[in-house]
Amino acid sequence: MPVIIVFIAMWYLSLFAQTFFHHRYASHGAFTMSKRWERFFYIFTFVSQGAHYMSPRSYAIMHRMHHAYTDTAKDPHSPAFSSNLISMMLRTRRYYNDILKGRMPVEERFLKNLPEWKSFDKWANSTTSRLLWAAVYLAFFIMYATNPWIYLLLPIMLGMGAFHGALINWFAHKYGYINFRLRNTSRNLLFIDVLMLGESYHNNHHKRPSAINFGKRWHEIDPVYPVIRMLAWMRIIKVAKLKPLPVEATTTTDH
Repeated sequence: MPVIIVFIAMWYLSLFAQTFFHHRYASHGAFTMSKRWERFFYIFTFVSQGAHYMSPRSYAIMHRMHHAYTDTAKDPHSPAFSSNLISMMLRTRRYYNDILKGRMPVEERFLKNLPEWKSFDKWANSTTSRLLWAAVYLAFFIMYATNPWIYLLLPIMLGMGAFHGALINWFAHKYGYINFRLRNTSRNLLFIDVLMLGESYHNNHHKRPSAINFGKRWHEIDPVYPVIRMLAWMRIIKVAKLKPLPVEATTTTDH
């Protein structure tokens, strides 16, 4: 039972770090924060993501490329250019590592207003860090796993970020419903988002990438939205004004 509780907590905490810090803040600038709070959320991200930590800066560059090149050959993760889910995940990993290690030339437009903490990112992305986290996870399972089947959760914990990304980048571009007719394949994967903290409202997000609420219709509840409002009320963050719609969103709605 402790393993299941920790697994669920890790799923949602690491996903919150991804959607709040990597996605809405670093990638789209939906809100701003001081350098002090930025570093706090770097540490929060490292603790919550652990072995599958992703650099907010590198993630943001990759995600901006996804929006600029959605469903084209330059898209870091598109089902249109990958034969299966595994090949798409490997393609995404190559893009991420090439950006992280400076092996890929990046257009200037993708480099504006990025969070950066080079020394911390270097440690958090290191093999040593990932192995230490893996050792902690394994020790925890050895101590508290009451059934051998529970060990099937261990590889998911080690690569949980990849599972989060695969759910959206593959399935939310192939299945689901649309609120907006856009020039890409983005869809809303779930009517009521219970697993992805608003991330499954992908069609809505491609319509207004910098919106702080990914939900649009009455049943599309984005649980991160009230958290953002609360943090803004506490003056930890400052919500930015909605930016002009990008080219991908200049089409009609379909309700």
